[in-house]
Amino acid sequence: MKLSTVVLASVVLGSVVSCSSPTPTEPAAPPPPNQVNVVDRSYSPSELTVSVGDTVTWVFDDGGMAHDVVADDKSFRSPLLKSGTFSYTFDEPGTFSYHCTPHPDMTGSVTVVP
Repeated sequence: MKLSTVVLASVVLGSVVSCSSPTPTEPAAPPPPNQVNVVDRSYSPSELTVSVGDTVTWVFDDGGMAHDVVADDKSFRSPLLKSGTFSYTFDEPGTFSYHCTPHPDMTGSVTVVP
């Protein structure tokens, strides 16, 4: 009788375990709109399209390496930053190319549409 009790208990416990539903996980939050990450010696995304009046924020987090954001047409310029953010509001349509002064191979652009 003890063996049948153990078998029955195993069956019951097995079905409890197999019937339990998985714990739901939180979906990953989408990146904030109009954000450019400055990481791994690059701008990500390197190309961004926004509307007139939108603000773009660059988030600096490249392991202590300093970068900046300098518009090729000199319309905006951030300080050299190892961490933190820089934001700029685009008030006119056009394509604004930019680069990093210490790392000229780092380039990006913001296209502003009406």
